[in-house]
Amino acid sequence: MTDLFSIAGKTALVTGGSRGIGLMIARGFVEAGAKVYISSRKADVCEEVATELSKIGECVALPADLSTEAACRDLAAAVAERETGLDILVNNAGATWGAPLAEFDEAAWERVLSLNVKGVFHLTKFLVPLLEAAGTQDDPARVINIGSIDGLRVPILETYAYSSSKAAVHMLTQHLARQLAPLITVNAIAPGPFESKMMAATLAAFGEQIAAQAPRKRIGVPDDMAGTAIFLSSRAGAYLTGTVIPVDGGLSIVG
Repeated sequence: MTDLFSIAGKTALVTGGSRGIGLMIARGFVEAGAKVYISSRKADVCEEVATELSKIGECVALPADLSTEAACRDLAAAVAERETGLDILVNNAGATWGAPLAEFDEAAWERVLSLNVKGVFHLTKFLVPLLEAAGTQDDPARVINIGSIDGLRVPILETYAYSSSKAAVHMLTQHLARQLAPLITVNAIAPGPFESKMMAATLAAFGEQIAAQAPRKRIGVPDDMAGTAIFLSSRAGAYLTGTVIPVDGGLSIVG
């Protein structure tokens, strides 16, 4: 039982790993003894965060804008230049957009879907060889997609593309889980409200109201997110695949 939740010695890639939920997971992985590659669009920020996390463990920056298939291919190739296998892939990079219905245009849809859905699909596709090289029947490689409770219920704000993209991520998770078994498991985390740049405006306006509605009566903290990702990546989570786990303090069950 002593190593049931251990990920020490594993190698992980966390996209969108320089801030918000991605950084929560990346920091948790590094602290738990994994070697972590983080990717984000802004190279200087990615390098800065990797340098900071390297003070407590092993972290390497691989900057990338994952909104195109070519960029996903390039990131997978960059990992393959450095590793013969990849134990954990966390598809966290994402974007949101809010606008009234009449003003919600094609550019908004394209920006959000390209990164949130197509980016998840293409990067996973290109990393399958490395994931299969690392996975075994007893200890499969893990893909963790970051969805949202906005993909499980209709959000208050007019974020049509974002909520639709996260619902798509949940279904894509199940589709990939079926396809990539048995050497790779694919699960999703559906976060509720956490302190992040993406959630900053929402929490500033509605944070107290959201916390009051949640059965747990608070906003999520980094350990909540890191703990779920570590569980899914450890031996304790080896038999789960195709699941969507809400990490939301119970918000998704109260409507």
